[in-house]
Amino acid sequence: MTKYGYGMVVAAQPEAVEAGASILRSGGNAVDAAIACGLVAGVVDPQMCGIAGFGNLQVYLPDKGIHQCIDFHAKSPLATRADQWADIVVGETRDGFGFVLEGKVNDLGYQAIATPGSLKAYFEAQTTWGEKDWDEVVAPAIRWAEDGFVVRPHVAGWWVEGASMGRTDNVERLRYSSTGREIYFGSDGFPKRVGDVVVNSDLANTLRLIASEGADVFYKGQLAERIAEDVSAHGGLMSDRDLLEYETTHNAPIRSAYRGLDITTNHPPGGGTMVLEMLNVLECFDLKGMGHNSTDYVRTVTEAMKRATSDKDTFVGDPEHFDVPLERLISKAHAAEHAASIQAGERARVERLAYEPRDTTHVCVVDKNGNAASMTHSLGMPSGVITDGLGFMFNGCMAVFDPRPGNADSLAPGKSRFSSLCPTMVFDDDELNYVVGAPGGTQIAMGVTQVLLNSIDFQMNMLEAVSAPRVSGTSNAIDVSNGIPWAVTDALETEGYEVIRSPRTHDFAWVHGIRVQNGDLDGGADPAADGVVQIVQD
Repeated sequence: MTKYGYGMVVAAQPEAVEAGASILRSGGNAVDAAIACGLVAGVVDPQMCGIAGFGNLQVYLPDKGIHQCIDFHAKSPLATRADQWADIVVGETRDGFGFVLEGKVNDLGYQAIATPGSLKAYFEAQTTWGEKDWDEVVAPAIRWAEDGFVVRPHVAGWWVEGASMGRTDNVERLRYSSTGREIYFGSDGFPKRVGDVVVNSDLANTLRLIASEGADVFYKGQLAERIAEDVSAHGGLMSDRDLLEYETTHNAPIRSAYRGLDITTNHPPGGGTMVLEMLNVLECFDLKGMGHNSTDYVRTVTEAMKRATSDKDTFVGDPEHFDVPLERLISKAHAAEHAASIQAGERARVERLAYEPRDTTHVCVVDKNGNAASMTHSLGMPSGVITDGLGFMFNGCMAVFDPRPGNADSLAPGKSRFSSLCPTMVFDDDELNYVVGAPGGTQIAMGVTQVLLNSIDFQMNMLEAVSAPRVSGTSNAIDVSNGIPWAVTDALETEGYEVIRSPRTHDFAWVHGIRVQNGDLDGGADPAADGVVQIVQD
């Protein structure tokens, strides 16, 4: 039964949005559209996501009584040892989402690869909850790989972005493999520029095989054999056993309430815990009375962020390997303690050894029948590895594990590391109200939380909410985008805060979302990226 007059797709790549919209127009549902969108994103934004990545998907199908999350974090290979890198630690990134090692062995090359879950999750979700045939959902990605995509500003910008926080330069990642050198560089030896075309026939052939045989061909078929042989030949840790034994995790979303609304998001090791904790803390304050992005507002919001960050660092890891006190972290009592500390003027400290990379993307879909999907998926910082003939780049997720034994996110065999990704939905009296999510590394939870505050507390529509200037508190400093008034940051500095101003007007995650009110949908694609909103009518 039709619930809305139209559907909507929002994502960071116009080509991916078009694929999702086309699937909706041809009779697919929100899940079909989200997976088609995700597969195309892996072709046209090939270092942000792909079939060898990881992520989380929240699915809401009210007519079928389904509200589920699929967690498909990448897992450390079974050959991983807790102390394998303990003696080569150089430092920790300032925002606490990654470690720099001597020789960058965890960041570039075959040892950086963790066992990927993206393709398995795409296939499970679509074949379980979708309406279309699997090969029809994969078809748009095949076309974009075979015909080629035009390099967009956001893609080109990432390619030429230099090394930061001690990480590998992105150009090094692009040219690490023979395929990368062939398809991503021009005849002048420089990465292709805005407007240039990238054709990836190897990836088109790989996707044809996947369209025909499903995800099994990647995890235990001929693709698995080729992957395992290549990784082994180059000293990597992942094996055919890792691929064969990989499993996703299906569960109901975790929940809390904010100002009478029901918030649903993902379990650890995802970032949903942080979103709920921050909202619980901030519910104790009259944010609207403070004024949007005022000095009081920025101070209060970033102090809540710092406390959630410290709790994440200490208590949130892979629940299969670490006892996460989830109920306490997302409880109103715990939030009240943090709020009292902020009200008393106490300043949180976030300790570091010395920003997570933002190589992630997101898609939000609501179809006309009221079904919704929110999926964040990523390569982390890509490893640079492309197996000859296969066309896709592998994740570099080993870089974010803690090389020091004994901590929540320390190395262990078959373990997933915390990631800030947090596909989130909001309900008002059991009616869908918001579908949001973001790429942006450790800033994802910060961006999603602020967008919800913008719309719930300050009545912004979704475009206004994702476009408003943001701040972040993931270290002892307060990070602000260049859209925050200098008068605000001057006042904070006078109070003794260290303030770091980004040169970007829009920064701290690239939030995408859909708001549902009175049967109408309005969407927003973060202006910092190349994303679009598309209304889908019959």
